[in-house]
Amino acid sequence: MSRTTIHDIAKELNTTAATVSRALNDHPSISSTTKETVRRVAQKLNYQQNRAASSLRSGKTFVLGVIIPSAEISFFGSVIHGIEKVAKSQGYSVLLFQTNESYEDEAQGIRTLLQSNVDGIIASIAKETTRYDHFLEVKKRKIPLILFDRAIDELDVPAVVIDDYKGAYLATEHLILQGYRRIAHISGPQHIQIFHERLRGYVDALKAHHHKIDGDLITYGKVSIDSGRLCAEQLLNLPKRPDAIFAVEDFTALGALQAIKETPWNKPGQIGLVGFANEAFSAYITPSLTTIDQQTARMGQEAANLFMNLKQEEKNLADPPQKIILDPVLMVRQSSIRSKNGSKRKKQ
Repeated sequence: MSRTTIHDIAKELNTTAATVSRALNDHPSISSTTKETVRRVAQKLNYQQNRAASSLRSGKTFVLGVIIPSAEISFFGSVIHGIEKVAKSQGYSVLLFQTNESYEDEAQGIRTLLQSNVDGIIASIAKETTRYDHFLEVKKRKIPLILFDRAIDELDVPAVVIDDYKGAYLATEHLILQGYRRIAHISGPQHIQIFHERLRGYVDALKAHHHKIDGDLITYGKVSIDSGRLCAEQLLNLPKRPDAIFAVEDFTALGALQAIKETPWNKPGQIGLVGFANEAFSAYITPSLTTIDQQTARMGQEAANLFMNLKQEEKNLADPPQKIILDPVLMVRQSSIRSKNGSKRKKQ
């Protein structure tokens, strides 16, 4: 069978091949109605667009590069799902690169995407990254760069983030309202803005409810299960142990839960626990984990839409970047509900 061409589509629609070509390439001079009609007929005739030829004509590859810290974390998988949903609807493919939280791998990923001539890059910054020369190179080449979750203000690029401060405030306040008095926080590396904001939200919630800020109840981990366990053991061995823990994210909370289960206070409600991220496992462990949902699929969609808007509107990359801040959602589950016996214990 011969391959369907734009001339076949033009003949079917009684129009010109040039009009079909412009419609398939989303040219602004073609109405949305005509574009939809052309795409529908193209699909009916099993037309496959020649990406190489289209790229040469338009200067676009219709490939969107995405950089994530880890494919093992469901948070990032959900964000990618949101990005791909929007990208595919606009005729873009997604090229994914995983950094494993490494600065070197992240820099290599950026180089690889630039060599692949992607039309834009959406990224979440690795924990090890404290230098941003590779991202500055993207900006220098005038390639759209959008950050999500772990955004850095000094890069001055569009971003989609959750309100980490508000999420931490909600988590801490929830524990306070449950009646917990000595609420500890396992934080993360403070050069990463989201972890700094979560610490700030924790501190301000305690202040707002007239709780003393105790430095012994704040530890700084490496954001992992093992680190969460070690930090929780350190907290639970204090002369005045905490009666609740707010962990900076869910894997840290999972490690903390392992430590709690090895103490005499291992029944749900005796030591409260809240995480952050609403990872896939959080609803299915025992006890189920109270956490902060970050609207991950929406985060991915918003990030992809920022890119599409930049391309379609041909905005000047020097214009003030748009920053979308999503509202966190408190997901209350068993791990933070104060037991009746726990509420009757003497304050520590």
